[in-house]
Amino acid sequence: MKTLIYSLLSSVLFFTACNSTSKKQERTSDTSNLAKTDIKAVEAATGTPISAILSAYFELKDALTKDNDKDAASSGKALERAFANVNQASLATDKAKIFEDIANDAKEHAEHIGANAGNIKHQREHFETLSEDIYDLVKAFGAGQTLYVDHCPMYNNNKGANWVSQRKEISNPYLGQSMATCGTVKEELN
Repeated sequence: MKTLIYSLLSSVLFFTACNSTSKKQERTSDTSNLAKTDIKAVEAATGTPISAILSAYFELKDALTKDNDKDAASSGKALERAFANVNQASLATDKAKIFEDIANDAKEHAEHIGANAGNIKHQREHFETLSEDIYDLVKAFGAGQTLYVDHCPMYNNNKGANWVSQRKEISNPYLGQSMATCGTVKEELN
């Protein structure tokens, strides 16, 4: 009798656990489908497959401008996901190759930024190279809006560095709040 009760109890627990896992998978699937739907909506509205990437990049830039390493890390992770969610199959063969070449490098920088909350100096080092990748993406795919390439002459012991911005006003991600308006507009991207 005890064996029968334990068997029934085990069966009920097993089925409950399986059903719970199934619901978690459904929720995860719904969430990833929602993210893909949002990305598709952004692409449709702007006409460019890199819109979600640009959005995450601008959030990252703004976090660094505010000296907020935690938000920069979150934005770095979002940027990494945005790169992963681009539907490369929808790109022309030559564009898919360009995207893949740039994305492989850019995802690595986004990953480092995401993993280094608490080390804003390291995040900014990766942001410098990431900004070059974003510039190359915009040149290859367009942005669906006017963007600006800004330059900070003082960053990295006066070697300088560029970043891409959606606003003409300077908000320096390399020097943050200590010199938020340091820099010049170097190029306008249409």
